[in-house]
Amino acid sequence: MAARPLSRRALFAAAFASPAPPLFEEIPAAKSGIRWIHNNARSLRHDLPESLGPGVAFIDYDNDGWPDLFFVNSGPPRHALYRNNRDGTFTDVTAKSGIAPPRSFGMGAAIADFNNDGFPDIFLTAYGRPVLYRNNGNGTFTDVTAKSGIEGPSWSTSAVWFDYNGDGLLDLFVCGFVEYDEKSQDLCIAERGGRPGYCIPRIFQPSACRLYRNNGDGTFTDVSRETGIAARPSKALGVVTTDCNNDGLLDLFVANDTVQNFLFVNGGGRFEDKGVDAMVAFSESGWPRSGMGVDSADIDGDGWQDLLVTNIDRERFSLYRNTRHGVFDDLSFAGEIGRATYNLSGWGCKFFDADNDGGIDLLLANGHPDDLVSERSPHVTWAEPLLFFQSSGGGALRNRSAAAGPVFQRSIAARGLAAGDYNNDGRLDFLVGVNGGAPLLLKNNAGAANHWAGIKLKGITANRDGIGAKVTWSTPAGRHSRLKTSGGSYLSSHDPREILGLGPSPRCEWVEVRWPKPSNRIERFEGIPSGRYTVLEEGAGRSTG
Repeated sequence: MAARPLSRRALFAAAFASPAPPLFEEIPAAKSGIRWIHNNARSLRHDLPESLGPGVAFIDYDNDGWPDLFFVNSGPPRHALYRNNRDGTFTDVTAKSGIAPPRSFGMGAAIADFNNDGFPDIFLTAYGRPVLYRNNGNGTFTDVTAKSGIEGPSWSTSAVWFDYNGDGLLDLFVCGFVEYDEKSQDLCIAERGGRPGYCIPRIFQPSACRLYRNNGDGTFTDVSRETGIAARPSKALGVVTTDCNNDGLLDLFVANDTVQNFLFVNGGGRFEDKGVDAMVAFSESGWPRSGMGVDSADIDGDGWQDLLVTNIDRERFSLYRNTRHGVFDDLSFAGEIGRATYNLSGWGCKFFDADNDGGIDLLLANGHPDDLVSERSPHVTWAEPLLFFQSSGGGALRNRSAAAGPVFQRSIAARGLAAGDYNNDGRLDFLVGVNGGAPLLLKNNAGAANHWAGIKLKGITANRDGIGAKVTWSTPAGRHSRLKTSGGSYLSSHDPREILGLGPSPRCEWVEVRWPKPSNRIERFEGIPSGRYTVLEEGAGRSTG
């Protein structure tokens, strides 16, 4: 039987129906209210610090349940704190916040509640003096750097808060980049035959990363030497906490630029670099690469943490699968990530569940560090497109950038990338820092038909943010697990809440939390509602171990 023709009313409705929104929708400044623009202080000399920023962050500074935004500036006039108005718009509240204009060349931000008072604090990295801001709980911050004992390194990039010694207090790991001053730039100019341009950090001397132990009284002690961290000269740009061997202790994966990457395995308070043994230090041919951004997640659902590191053009990005035997396999060459990133340079990156189906997807922020790169490499550009990879099962990631939205067809000088649910609809949105430009706010429209449950961990004996907890949740369709990592991406900090994808099922049967040391408690929380966020407080669930 022939199909019945559509009525005139149906034809009219189809012709004027609103098109489906893209998977990721760029929210313009006119709609969001975000007017801030990064100042990278670009000079004719092309000093290297100009090329690396900025970092961006989600931070619920006023604890109202709606993530606010923080932007790190490099040059004047100021950093910026934007309050979430709960209607999709933001208001600049920097002037009232107590956050001062940068006195150093700002790089990135690491957000966490270091003093367990329930309010997130801010650590700012920089070329020059880093800054620690304590959240006063009344909408303002106080610079407590001088009292804290945190001094360096002289050029800090990414940083991460985590409890390395299991005492319930968040300690601070700070990436040290290269030793750099005016003479270093003269060396760079000579290296380039007198021509301007940003030099590859290979010609600069390495620095060292720092680890600061939280003393619990607002002060920190530099324990870099006694923990083994200082033993490795670094040119570090990215760091993420992970548990690569499932021993319940948080390890560190560090991306280095032109020297080997580090995999600092936590032996109970002292770290040993297992990067070479684990096959994540060098390329497959044995050369150090230009590592920038990093992340960690269990992408194939086997219960073991896998790793990602972004590199510069011609080096490909590396997706490392954990073999469970202390060794990682690089899947990039056989997969779509290697092909898609050959001519790109990556910075911010994030494993996440874009559509709440339980699979692990990936977003990448790209851009070459040298704005003159096209003069010597015609197939490489300074501004580059974002990339979105969607899980196709078993840890495989499929390049879906072409269908992700118009913003993925643009080229930008992206750097930092932060994930957060700014509109509380249960889908992770993104904030992208642009070198010398306005940031991007990307609204996630993927998986509207899928269900979700949001949780915010509240440690009591464990650290307040629950960093290092293992979260398992059950739906009628199956179970999923996730390690609450810290850091990752590049120079940026994410929304600390967890979104648990439920797929087509509207019901979360239970959530189990294995709290980190010193708690080690395993608790099951039942009756977790879907479609909203719930605070899971340590000690309030049913103990199962």
